[in-house]
Amino acid sequence: MSDRLDAILAEAVPGTASAAVAVIAVDGVVAASSVAGELVRYTDLEFTLAPVRPAAQRDSIFDLASISKLFTTAAVLSLTEDGLAGLDEPVARWLPGKDPRVTLRRLLTHTAGLQATRRIDLELPDADPAARLAAMVGTPVTGEVGGPYLYTDVGMVTVGRIAELAGGAPLDELVRARVTGPLGLADTGYNPGADKLPRIAATEWKPERPGPGCVRGQVHDETAYGLGGVAGHAGIFATADDVLRFGENLRLGGGPVLRPETVAEMLRDQGAEGAAFRHGLGVRIGDPSIVGPLEGAFGHSGFTGTSLVVDPVHRLTVVLLTNAVHPVRGRDGIRALRHAVATEALRLAQ
Repeated sequence: MSDRLDAILAEAVPGTASAAVAVIAVDGVVAASSVAGELVRYTDLEFTLAPVRPAAQRDSIFDLASISKLFTTAAVLSLTEDGLAGLDEPVARWLPGKDPRVTLRRLLTHTAGLQATRRIDLELPDADPAARLAAMVGTPVTGEVGGPYLYTDVGMVTVGRIAELAGGAPLDELVRARVTGPLGLADTGYNPGADKLPRIAATEWKPERPGPGCVRGQVHDETAYGLGGVAGHAGIFATADDVLRFGENLRLGGGPVLRPETVAEMLRDQGAEGAAFRHGLGVRIGDPSIVGPLEGAFGHSGFTGTSLVVDPVHRLTVVLLTNAVHPVRGRDGIRALRHAVATEALRLAQ
């Protein structure tokens, strides 16, 4: 649907990512889409070509990595609308003994003074996911509460656990009941079943994981994997069109998932200091790593090579899903690819 978008992805695949799907909507209508690459290209970190390399399709499923944080945010904000949680009350209400200065608002803006990450799978190699989760949410405050900004997966894991306690159900059930179900996102969720495996893009070579070859159908993030595949910071798999529908839902005010005033608060600059962008509740505003020329856009990126960018001013929703960690992390070019797709989106909107 776009020769330019096709060329952008063709230049990046397979050098930057082995597979990529991009979808751009203007005023809610898909103006361009493109697909490139293979869902499984390599078998190991030596870039050995796989004997069978299925082509990526528009309905291919990718590990969203930290875009999952937006789904967690939407779920917990829906709980606040129902009066089951409060943005500014101490989370010690659900987690006794937690620093009383820590609130959902501070967790969602990464200003709660929590460390960036914690490899709980390595700390507790013989523990089950429940014990590991309890240890994660028990992580003590070590930084300054209230800022400066420190991006923390530990904080978002804690948000996911608070959602479970406030909502009376596991996080995956809450996300399904409060977010993906109402939006009809049939291909979005944690721990995808075997029926979806043929459509899933592979990620990194992890010889410690069960199964041959590179990881496929299991969450890439080590901490989320150690927590059973369901966590507040990572774990969701989805298609580009499902992510597009989720982004459009936020652009248009949130119904039926959230009220317009809740989305407005989510997208308001919360004043977190020390970041390279402005920060809403769970969402980044003007993140230079993903928005390119769409300076006022909001969204989030994912470590696997994914991004969602929503620009209300230009009526744009831009989704880029890749597996830039296949077969190894640290491949060059994902920032340039995100910028190129955003630039093409702006051209289509003008």
